Amino acid sequence: MIGAADRPLFIGSEVYRGSSYGRWHPLAVPRVPQVIDLARALGWLPAEVWRTSPRARPEALSVWHTPEYIAALQAAEAAQDVTPAVRARHHLGTAANPIYPAMFRRPATSAGGVMLAAELLRQGGIVHCPGGGTHHGMPDRANGFCFLNDPVLAILALRRTGCARVAYVDIDAHHCDGVEFAFARDPAVLVISVHEANRWPRTGAVGDRGVGNVFNMPVPAGFNDTEMAVLTDAVILRQVAAFRPDAVVLQCGADAILEDPMSRLAVSNNAHLDVLRGLRPLAPRLLVLGGGGYNPWSVGRLWTRVWGALNGWDAPDPLPPAARAVLSGLAWTGLRAGRRTEPHWFETLADRRREGPVRPEVRALVDELTGTTV
Repeated sequence: MIGAADRPLFIGSEVYRGSSYGRWHPLAVPRVPQVIDLARALGWLPAEVWRTSPRARPEALSVWHTPEYIAALQAAEAAQDVTPAVRARHHLGTAANPIYPAMFRRPATSAGGVMLAAELLRQGGIVHCPGGGTHHGMPDRANGFCFLNDPVLAILALRRTGCARVAYVDIDAHHCDGVEFAFARDPAVLVISVHEANRWPRTGAVGDRGVGNVFNMPVPAGFNDTEMAVLTDAVILRQVAAFRPDAVVLQCGADAILEDPMSRLAVSNNAHLDVLRGLRPLAPRLLVLGGGGYNPWSVGRLWTRVWGALNGWDAPDPLPPAARAVLSGLAWTGLRAGRRTEPHWFETLADRRREGPVRPEVRALVDELTGTTV
């Protein structure tokens, strides 16, 4: 059996293809399936690097989530309904966290995937698990489209395999409130988050430092590639290198990309790749998760490009017909039906760089977090 120390491994599942949060939900759009399909169309997903994600058992999930919550989530999937008391206590059956047929199986599969990744990384290496990244889940309730918190479960699993120090870097447009809640007082876990200021869940202030292991960077609307490069070099890579982690977990949410409808940030997918490449040599183990992302083209192109970068591959430009066919088969759904598409979404994985000025708000973040001026 090939381990992650031999070559990067990809963890996926067909559960994502057959499940949806519902027609009108932002997660009505397909995401992980097109990553799988694009990677296969490019010849990037041979059988020897594929691992099918197991479904985590309730007792495994209970290392962080409460048994009562896990039982309520399973019961809600079975009944396809919840009582008002369960809705109030566990936030199940809400507009953000709706009742749907795979509401336990799907997140439990994501959780099983990151736990498998931790085992595969025992001797070192790289794993890409795009179904992971649900960073808002709380111990006793669903939160922000997240029924479970697989980044927390991934970090705990890595520590069980012998990683004494884990660095968690989150470049999703939304603050990783569940992960910070779990580890803000744990000096063995470094938590770094770049997220849009004044965006839900409106947590993650720059002054929230935990026991000194939390670095929050709330950035302004219009945040561009140049500004991301400044934060990457001045804060992210510097802090991770100083921490000397045994493993890095990167939550690589796609919703900071310009064309995503759920944020006002304006980076290209090159910014994500730059962070990834900078982090890669800083620890012997790297786990890359998915996360947010509500434009199916942006998500599919980014996470497929991430998988290519982990292997040292660049996609042909323009893409071959089989890959273009995957992208042409996507469509906006639900409330986003009819939105305009862009030609490059169908032709290439790489965005054009979105450079711009480094604004005073971003310079102030660096100054506050590092004591230096850029």
